Amino acid sequence: MTKDSISNHLLELRTRILKVILLFAALSAVGIPFASDIYTFVAGPLIGLLPEGSSMIATEVASPFMAPIKLVLYIALLFSMPWMFYQIWMYVSPGLYRNEKRFTGPLMLSTIVLFFSGAAFAFFVVCPIIFKFFIAMAPESIQVMTDINQYIGFMFKLVFAFGIAFEIPIATILLVKSGITTKSSLIKARPYLIILFLVFGMLLTPPDIFSQLFLAIPMWILFELGILISRDKN
Repeated sequence: MTKDSISNHLLELRTRILKVILLFAALSAVGIPFASDIYTFVAGPLIGLLPEGSSMIATEVASPFMAPIKLVLYIALLFSMPWMFYQIWMYVSPGLYRNEKRFTGPLMLSTIVLFFSGAAFAFFVVCPIIFKFFIAMAPESIQVMTDINQYIGFMFKLVFAFGIAFEIPIATILLVKSGITTKSSLIKARPYLIILFLVFGMLLTPPDIFSQLFLAIPMWILFELGILISRDKN
């Protein structure tokens, strides 16, 4: 590969990255005027479960202003992901053979669908269950009033962790399709991978066993799904 070729690749990579950043900035700018409404929607899973008389609180002076804006940035990042996946596809596709393009195109679409499925699963299923459990387990002498910054951080750590975890079938298919490993090797490594999923659950979620299991168990199921539909390279 010549210096000019390397330079062209780097310039194209920079262009792709800039396009992702521009979309993120545009989504952020559009979302900031609606920051309060977005916050109300995102806080819904917890607000509806809080005991009567409890509410969200702000423990820092700037939190009532900054927390909704931070939330908008998180949302903008979340919805920039499909565009980022598309830019990755456009960057690598010129170097692929025609049969590889036929395979990779649907794979990129599946990547987007799985990412948002994981994020939706975390927001609509996992978070309400976790919040309900924590609130129910609180002693009667404790009034549950969660800080808004802590809530937003907890929520989106889970959402992004589940979005990434739901990519496991894609990663499994790619590993087998590319010949890096085989189905039989992955099946033999299953006990070690389950332990790895538990470790990832510990690292990617808040420090409680329930969040960790809610992530580790779907990762295991998705790994089995990837094994089921993958095919060894001929």
